[in-house]
Amino acid sequence: QVQLVESGGGLVQAGGSLRLSCAASGSDFSSDVMGWYRQAPGKQRELVATVTIGGSTNYADSVKGRFTISRDNAKNTVYLQMNNLKPEDTAVYYCNVGSNVGRLGIRLYWGQGTQVTVSS
Repeated sequence: QVQLVESGGGLVQAGGSLRLSCAASGSDFSSDVMGWYRQAPGKQRELVATVTIGGSTNYADSVKGRFTISRDNAKNTVYLQMNNLKPEDTAVYYCNVGSNVGRLGIRLYWGQGTQVTVSS
């Protein structure tokens, strides 16, 4: 059983910054990919950023240059540093972990979400 707990969300003004954290715990598992998704009201969930265990990163075009994803493998934690926040960044942000299980594919785990609200 794997548990993902997000923290760091809140209310900020446009141009401000927040740092989200997601701590993974439970039985032994491989956090091959850790990342963040978000879902705004009335919209589908979308990928924000991912980072592999080797450090390769991927970002949505809308957040490139403003957000930075990182991970601490010793703590099994992934972070999302969000700078120059815009009102359109307002959403519930979800932590995600992908574990390679060989021929069975990739097993996905999800956090419960943390609210980020950016005011103008």
